[in-house]
Amino acid sequence: MVTKRLGPSEGGRRKFLAIIDDTPECLRAAEYAAWRAKTSAGAAVFLFVIRTDQFQGQWRGVEEIMRAEAHEEAGTRLDRIADALREKVGVEPETLVREGEIVEKIGEVIDEDPEIAILVLASADGKEGPGPLVSAAVGRGAAFSIPVTVIPASLGDDEIRSLC
Repeated sequence: MVTKRLGPSEGGRRKFLAIIDDTPECLRAAEYAAWRAKTSAGAAVFLFVIRTDQFQGQWRGVEEIMRAEAHEEAGTRLDRIADALREKVGVEPETLVREGEIVEKIGEVIDEDPEIAILVLASADGKEGPGPLVSAAVGRGAAFSIPVTVIPASLGDDEIRSLC
């Protein structure tokens, strides 16, 4: 289902959704989203999705501990990136943590917030290809109801800023 987007002409703010994970290239996506938000009077949203398959098959007590640790690690990662970009770019990003399958959760977040207008991903910088998330997003072209911007991991800070 395609949800109508609320852009500036409809009284909304253009939001740039960057996906945060444990990869170094996600910093490129976050920085691009922050700069685009700043230059367009929009907002940056950083999403970390915790894979729940890592909890399956565990005893209830172990599962709860693993889930709590995963949330703590996700929050720490988001806070570190948000703090760095708050200082560097001067934007206050929204941060979200969800549990589940990543493509599904990205779609849910997009559907829940009609101001999210652009999904920002970063491609891996290696011979293995662009990475599983970029491959999934590009391979499932109609999976998201908004445009997807893919940032090469090789772009430097100055290059990202000049593009924004």
